[in-house]
Amino acid sequence: MTETQTTGQEPTLLERMGGVSGLVYASIPPVAYVIVNTIAGLVPAIVVAIGASVGLILLRVLRREPIQPAVSGLLGVAVASLIAIYTGSAEGYFLPGIWVSLVLAVVFSASLVVRRPLVGVIWNALTSAGERTAWHTDRSTLRAFDVATAAFAAVFAARYVVQDWLYDAGSVGGLAFARIAMGYPLLALALLVTYWAVRRARGRLQSAAGPGG
Repeated sequence: MTETQTTGQEPTLLERMGGVSGLVYASIPPVAYVIVNTIAGLVPAIVVAIGASVGLILLRVLRREPIQPAVSGLLGVAVASLIAIYTGSAEGYFLPGIWVSLVLAVVFSASLVVRRPLVGVIWNALTSAGERTAWHTDRSTLRAFDVATAAFAAVFAARYVVQDWLYDAGSVGGLAFARIAMGYPLLALALLVTYWAVRRARGRLQSAAGPGG
């Protein structure tokens, strides 16, 4: 049982992703895939990547840790492996992540164009009903969520541009490195910007509500 479960507190985003160990575990399947692909070829690499993902689930069960991040990882590895088999190329394993980055970059950017920054929309859905009609009418709050949404759009766009270039170059090792280096580290930066935006929004809305709000 985790400390969060014991105290009854809501789990943080890091905890939802499996904690620090989850960040480390997430890098194991792609690294194993690249190493085995270099030594033995595509099919053995796929077998090892899937086996590593299953092993991580079992490890979490034994350690009584949440298995949801590992199960999600296994599903991702399975989809990536199917695409690698379909394309017959080792770099095909990384195509789902490249496509997802492109889609998310477009979605976050489009939300800025229509003046409903997606970070603000998501935050709005998680807040109390009293705050839901006010956030996008306050210019300062809207700008803060614009910045946070733009940060996510930039992260996903950078992932797509770099990894698509590496895919076209056929650099399997480069794709694995980029996936890890441009994964949680860049996401953490975007989340820091989001934390600033949420604090700013709460401060502005509380001020607007007044002492009795």
